[in-house]
Amino acid sequence: MSKPVNDRKKRPVNLDLQTIKFPITAIASILHRISGVITFVAVGILLWLLNLSLSSPIGFNDAANIVDGFFVKLILWGILTALAYHIVGGIRHLIMDLGYFEELDTATLSSKVAFGITAFLSLLAGVMVW
Repeated sequence: MSKPVNDRKKRPVNLDLQTIKFPITAIASILHRISGVITFVAVGILLWLLNLSLSSPIGFNDAANIVDGFFVKLILWGILTALAYHIVGGIRHLIMDLGYFEELDTATLSSKVAFGITAFLSLLAGVMVW
């Protein structure tokens, strides 16, 4: 015979993700996955642009004209920033796989350092693109 509903353990249910405060380590992990997806999609875009630029001198001029636009430069900057974060986050994860920065306080510090390095590399990418 099944237990009555009142006897079952009541668990709090919070399905509103906007009210949950994620720790910085969780944010770093989620952003690492998102940056990986962005990088994967960007490879196709960048290969298409490379193919266009190598097809002929006219194709090179077409590719140069495409890259000259503000919106495209913004997309390229976003791709470079995502790639930088994915690389920095990947190195962080590899170091954690070696047994370092696994405790909560050091993992929090390594997340902050990864964000700082990515911010610097993002500024550097902005200078390169513009």
